Amino acid sequence: MRRATFLKSIAALAAAGGLPLVARAAPGIKMMIPANPGGGWDTTGRALGRALTESKAADSVQYENKGGAAGIIGLAQFVNASKNDPNAIIMMGAVMLGGIITGKPPVQLSQATPVARLTSEYNVFVVPAASPLRTMKDVVAQLKRDPGSVKWGGGSRGSTEHIAACMLARNVGVDPKKVNYVAFRGGGEAVAAILGGNVTVGGSGYSQFAEHIESGKMRPIAVTSQKRLPGIAIPTMKEQGYDVILGNWRGVYAAPGISAGDREALTAAVVAATRSKAWNEALTKNGWTPAVLTGKDFEDFVEYEFSSLRAIMYLSGMV
Repeated sequence: MRRATFLKSIAALAAAGGLPLVARAAPGIKMMIPANPGGGWDTTGRALGRALTESKAADSVQYENKGGAAGIIGLAQFVNASKNDPNAIIMMGAVMLGGIITGKPPVQLSQATPVARLTSEYNVFVVPAASPLRTMKDVVAQLKRDPGSVKWGGGSRGSTEHIAACMLARNVGVDPKKVNYVAFRGGGEAVAAILGGNVTVGGSGYSQFAEHIESGKMRPIAVTSQKRLPGIAIPTMKEQGYDVILGNWRGVYAAPGISAGDREALTAAVVAATRSKAWNEALTKNGWTPAVLTGKDFEDFVEYEFSSLRAIMYLSGMV
């Protein structure tokens, strides 16, 4: 049986709740994670890898981390080295789109092949436990007095936390171009900088900070969602008087040049993985919202996100 047909069958069985435990797909998956270990892409990618093997959609998953430039360095390597490879995938998402908009990447996302959106997530802003700034209002007061004195730490330039910081500045009458944003190549570096007091405020998805919030080493002061996250007592930007609502999302693309059948096979594998116990446990643990989208719907979504982010970043003075 051809691999594409086999994996379509897996997806159909998974959707019906009848995925056989003995089903096996022969190939191993090679996953590019375009960020250093410890961040959102890394956490999501490795959770997906576990789900792929648990759902029998892949025998094995090999990971390669290549951080920098909002995922563009990893994207360039992936596009150039993985052409026509039906078993290669790359993690991507809103952060990569922001990096493409603000930078001059050597490759474009359109050169790769869309597979699926996986999750959505909102940014949480935190301060070190010892910080004299207790609330987002304290941060805003200092930002108004001296914009450069507030160091915002997070992912690469153009990340959603960077955009949110610029949106906040504009919202409170501060020139967004004066936002002092410190970009890190991976979540581990950003967490270390926050814990070490080397940045004033840190931003990322809740999953990246959860351990340190629960241990009391970080104090969460705002989340960029419309409503508070379920079961998590973090005030929204909106309820504190700041019109900053911005979501993050993560997805998967495949290599350039693969056939329609290979694309369908990878899509089927990812869909099967998102129905596994391992994936649903990861959603709960990390506070991710399931947001699976495939096919033309996913392509249209990415196109819309490019337009929307470009408009937000222009208004925020980033482009």
